[in-house]
Amino acid sequence: MAVAKPRILTGDTPTGSLHLGHWVGSVRRRVELQDSHDCYFIIANMHAFTTRADKPAEIRRDSLEIVRDYLAMGIDPAKSVIFLQSEVPAIAELCFLFAMLLPFNRVMRNPTLKTELELKGLGETYSFGFPLYAVGQTADILAFRPQGVPVGEDQVPHLELTREVARRFNQMYCSVSDQAEDDDHVKLGGVFPIPRADVGAVGRLVGIDGTNKMSKSLGNAIFISDSPKDVQRKVAKIFTGRQSPTAPGDVTNALFQYVDIFIPDRARVAELKDRYARGDNIGDGHVKQEVAEAINALLAPMRERRAAYEGREDLLVDILRDGCARANRLAEETLALAKSAAKLDFFPRALAVGR
Repeated sequence: MAVAKPRILTGDTPTGSLHLGHWVGSVRRRVELQDSHDCYFIIANMHAFTTRADKPAEIRRDSLEIVRDYLAMGIDPAKSVIFLQSEVPAIAELCFLFAMLLPFNRVMRNPTLKTELELKGLGETYSFGFPLYAVGQTADILAFRPQGVPVGEDQVPHLELTREVARRFNQMYCSVSDQAEDDDHVKLGGVFPIPRADVGAVGRLVGIDGTNKMSKSLGNAIFISDSPKDVQRKVAKIFTGRQSPTAPGDVTNALFQYVDIFIPDRARVAELKDRYARGDNIGDGHVKQEVAEAINALLAPMRERRAAYEGREDLLVDILRDGCARANRLAEETLALAKSAAKLDFFPRALAVGR
């Protein structure tokens, strides 16, 4: 008998093209897991409305851009389910239910939420939906009952909130003991597994400003869609603070994070580090040139795959339609289990997703 593959769920909020931080932090791991896991990848387009509710056309465009980038980076819709958050109504129902299980001050203590409020300069002007999205992420994940969630380092606090919700639901509605081990919840009758974070080999890629995490909103990102010249121009901007090729250099600076991540020849990486640290007549410009070449070599096949879908919105929508139908089958099953546990199952219902 075939053994069921472990399931994973992760995804992205549509803010435009994906960048190298997405690749090294999570997407590369997703591509690696496609053959060994049951993969669900959510495009969280409703979360985009928390700060851009007045720009629905942009959010639609950016949602399709993410699909194009997924395909470019190697996610295969024949192996993985790519779907839209807005087209899976079970997520919204679960979000409402989960919101009853979390104190408001617990949601607002989420460090990722606090950081985003500061970085986006929202002050006290943010919508009620902005903190609600932290609860919504728990529903995004638990609707698919995954064992693992590939995430970047900054998303681990969000996942911890999800783990709390899963434990509390199982304890409150499924009589799972509060002393139960996380791995035993489903075996003991819980609806939800307690998902674990699967952080990529690079939890946080610094942007070309040399300080902040790579981010489109901060203007410090190298995008999957960037041309070779764009990549060279952006890499040339990476700040190191070094004054001279004969001065000892700091190999923990931003530039050498890129050297470590993107130059595949480990012997060459070791040589560059040694010479740079000793001030052995090797300038930042030379190192940046090698980094740019390595990044362009990585992106070349991605650019080729991405170009095949330019101007083919119909193909992207077909992929989403199929993915949403598959996602709804599982999410509706989860919702039925959750409603039964919470005594909300007055009668069965069926959801049809048309083609």
